[in-house]
Amino acid sequence: MLKKTLIEAVRAGASEVQRFFNNDFKISYKEGVNNPVTEADHAAEKAIMAVIKNQYPDHYILSEEAGKIIQDSAYKWIIDPIDGTINFSKGIPLNCVSIGIEHNNEMIMGAVFNPHLNELFFAEKGKGAVLNEKAIAVSDEPSVLKSCLVTGFPYTYLDSPNGPLDVFDRLIRKGVPVRRLGSAAIDLCWVACGRFDGFYEHKLEAWDSSAGYLIVEEAGGKVTDLKGNKFSPYQHGIVATNGKIHEEMLRWINNEL
Repeated sequence: MLKKTLIEAVRAGASEVQRFFNNDFKISYKEGVNNPVTEADHAAEKAIMAVIKNQYPDHYILSEEAGKIIQDSAYKWIIDPIDGTINFSKGIPLNCVSIGIEHNNEMIMGAVFNPHLNELFFAEKGKGAVLNEKAIAVSDEPSVLKSCLVTGFPYTYLDSPNGPLDVFDRLIRKGVPVRRLGSAAIDLCWVACGRFDGFYEHKLEAWDSSAGYLIVEEAGGKVTDLKGNKFSPYQHGIVATNGKIHEEMLRWINNEL
């Protein structure tokens, strides 16, 4: 029932995303630079929550726009109604709905759905990861120099030591292709299915990474923080790879080559 509700919720959110995409909608701005929220974000979030509350009214919810809906429950739903809002607002079809489920502080299930490409990624702890119900696996690339990587840039502390610009500069000066799609959840899923060999980012929130990092792990990849420690979606930095390049990626990021 939990999986069925998760898939129903992610599809309900995506239905709203499609309804508003390339149509007129209101845009407002949250605190910070280039931090928009659209009418579609709120509509998608409302649709997602309606599905969850119908089946599990006592579950805890953490959602990007609504914040915390605290319940005394072992289950927590972590929701990003539109990951890649700037892309969405500009009509760029690289955006998605992302929902992760925690049980007793452990991520047990996640789904990421890009309705524009009709790509639904799903993983359950210990049971592997799928794209449109077909099993996926990370790539076999053993070298960072031969990898295709993906990242994102926050709008703050870009110039900090070993920050986003330093790491990007080191990689591209060696000819490593580093892409920027504008949706961390999609970045993670594309590592999981082998399109990218690795992903790193310095500042994500729990709703950006909760579903995607489980999908990477269940596809055979490795996910840590920027120092190589156990990953938690409640801290900002992330490195997600096929596992084979992980230790080398950490050295690139921390300028230890």
